[in-house]
Amino acid sequence: MKTMTCKQLGGACDLEFQAETFEEMAQLSQEHGKEMFEKGDEAHLKAMEKMRKLMQDPAAMQEWMDEKRKKFKG
Repeated sequence: MKTMTCKQLGGACDLEFQAETFEEMAQLSQEHGKEMFEKGDEAHLKAMEKMRKLMQDPAAMQEWMDEKRKKFKG
């Protein structure tokens, strides 16, 4: 079982997620992001905007994902 925080996954807080795989970790992060979006949490909304911009560049997004996977494994 691995642990990563919302911030480590591109978010805005120190909430910890625990998962066996990076894919599970990403899913937990996405669910948390949706919850924070629905609550209108300003810090998370800013983090989501950064991710939206990153997603517009597939190469940059892939590099970001590779870095997060590496941190998960490490």
